[in-house]
Amino acid sequence: MQTEIRSLFDCDVIDSDGQRVGRVGQVYLSDRTGDPEWVTVRTGMFGMKQNFVPLTGSRRSGNELRVPFVKEIIKGAPSIDVDEHLTLEEEAGLYRYYGMQPSTIPSQRKPEGTTGTTTGKTGTSGTTAGMTGKVTGPAPERRGARGTERDVDMTRSEETMHVGKETREAGHVRLRKYVDSENVQESIPLEHDEVVIEREPISGGQPLEGRELEEDEESITLYEERPVVGKETRPVERVRLHKERVRKDETVQGEVRKERFEVDRDGTTIDERDERDDRRGR
Repeated sequence: MQTEIRSLFDCDVIDSDGQRVGRVGQVYLSDRTGDPEWVTVRTGMFGMKQNFVPLTGSRRSGNELRVPFVKEIIKGAPSIDVDEHLTLEEEAGLYRYYGMQPSTIPSQRKPEGTTGTTTGKTGTSGTTAGMTGKVTGPAPERRGARGTERDVDMTRSEETMHVGKETREAGHVRLRKYVDSENVQESIPLEHDEVVIEREPISGGQPLEGRELEEDEESITLYEERPVVGKETRPVERVRLHKERVRKDETVQGEVRKERFEVDRDGTTIDERDERDDRRGR
């Protein structure tokens, strides 16, 4: 990659599936050509972990560095202290992990601005020189210098809960009218006619001359009252249904998440809140 080294520090590393892996942390250069051969990617919480990624087959597009490996492979790379120089054994282990089989492992790395002392020639140059070509000649025994570093920045985010209202149907109310039957009892006085026989003796009666005994019949009509049941319908009550708006306060609970920073300084965890308190005290 014939590009300025420092421009790589502005790149996000994107894996072969298009997922963001992390930010470029350090750049390691070839002692023979001065071209970048390895970069470290800041992963994990707060980007404190750095994983080595080879630049073979990678390409840069704007502020993205696309590498031909998936995110899980990169994050699972062997853990190597980025504050130390790559040894031949460590570099060979990285090549094996990424499935790369160069005939000869490049002997050392140098930081930006220095020159290497390796002698020999390159057989075939790839995207990054010194990684796919064959190197001949004696291999120096010294280790390379550490890569160039940049400041670490990170954005903290937090969730905010928003409570709103929505109107939905809570049910239906219907007013129906049914006809029920019940037995009703009521007393009423009734009158009727009865026959009363009265006999009155006649004393000193005179014989009736010229009259014979004869049959006779008289009648009277008797009357009685009977109960007569009649029904009538009349309104007795009116029922209305209407809606009334009632307001009540209800407490809504929810869980929101927020990020916080934590700095690990040589194995000692420093909380950002303690740092702020210390600065205020000073």
